[in-house]
Amino acid sequence: MKIVVIGGTGLIGSKLVEKLREASHDPLAASPDTGVNTITGEGLAEALEGAQVVVDVSNAPVWDDAAVMDFFQTSARNILAAEAAAGVKHHVTLSIVGADRLPESGYLRAKVAQEESVKAGPVPFTILRATQFFEFIGGIADSSTDGDTVRLAPVFVQPESADDVAAALAEVAVSEPVNGIVELAGPEQFRLDELARRVLSAKHDPRPVTADVHARYFGTELEDHSLTPVGNARIAPTRFEDWLSQSMSR
Repeated sequence: MKIVVIGGTGLIGSKLVEKLREASHDPLAASPDTGVNTITGEGLAEALEGAQVVVDVSNAPVWDDAAVMDFFQTSARNILAAEAAAGVKHHVTLSIVGADRLPESGYLRAKVAQEESVKAGPVPFTILRATQFFEFIGGIADSSTDGDTVRLAPVFVQPESADDVAAALAEVAVSEPVNGIVELAGPEQFRLDELARRVLSAKHDPRPVTADVHARYFGTELEDHSLTPVGNARIAPTRFEDWLSQSMSR
């Protein structure tokens, strides 16, 4: 089966392409690096020719509110139009758990707008909302550093590994569209500040992590369970300590 992965050269996309290939599918990594631009439309029709499924894991190159909204809306519109023309049977989008509960965040508003475009579009779809990836906790700490101190809200998170996200996407891609949302979360809950403290400690990073209930996350303040699933979510298998020991040994 030909499956086009939009954003197929990034962290999740490259892992997804590998998993699809291992399962004997015919994945195509589509990104500006491979000559496919979902904003200008360059190479999009050619990439989708003969595809049964498209998985969109792309991300905006710039994250200010207006730019990120324009990226996700324009990209979704162009992809869906090209899919309809090519006869694609299933559109899969990677989104974020809690996005619809955090309207103060320009980035998360843009992800919700992307979801709405997909829901209103002409192609049967599945939206996979994932919680935060273990791999991004260090970057969150970096973006939340004030002087020499990391300030993070002590809210609950239920993160999973990028490998588990890619595996879930691979499964969703070859399943029937649900025309709705599926949520994915890790097997354990942590406080965000505690998790960052453990990641930095493992990296021998001396920055102290301070719990600050007013610390912003993608531009918004958080409540205790803003970032965890509501109701039944698929549970990814990899535990944090197992991921940490594997990542530190690389």
